Amino acid sequence: MTELANPRSPRREFRNINVFTDVRTYRLPPAGIVSILHRVSGVIMFILMPFIIWMFDTSVSSEVSFERFKAVFNSGFSFVPGWFVKLVALALIWAYLHHFIAGLRHLWMDMSHSAVTKQFGRSSALFTLAASVLLTIVLGLKLFGAY
Repeated sequence: MTELANPRSPRREFRNINVFTDVRTYRLPPAGIVSILHRVSGVIMFILMPFIIWMFDTSVSSEVSFERFKAVFNSGFSFVPGWFVKLVALALIWAYLHHFIAGLRHLWMDMSHSAVTKQFGRSSALFTLAASVLLTIVLGLKLFGAY
């Protein structure tokens, strides 16, 4: 048998992760968090697609329908209060912003393979998280009438 010229140090082996003991202590890197949230934001946008279509249709159909659109956000409709509609819209805003920024991050990494490093993955993931949350806060303040 031949031996390797440069034997590497043995790597830790991860076999099975126990949901009850290991998941609570497992620390996911920022890039992993962004990856999971990218999928979650896509699912949120898919599930809320009827709400998106309703908002677009109601807001552009006529002046009367636009007034009805604004009234839903102010006073709600049926048994759903207006603040809940605003929270759903805020979740949709976050989902769109996060999905868009994370998508740009993935496109950038796909276009510049040489620039992809562990440090770039970490810093771009932190930027994605921070930018999506900050923009959501700014637009949420506007949505809830702070300015």
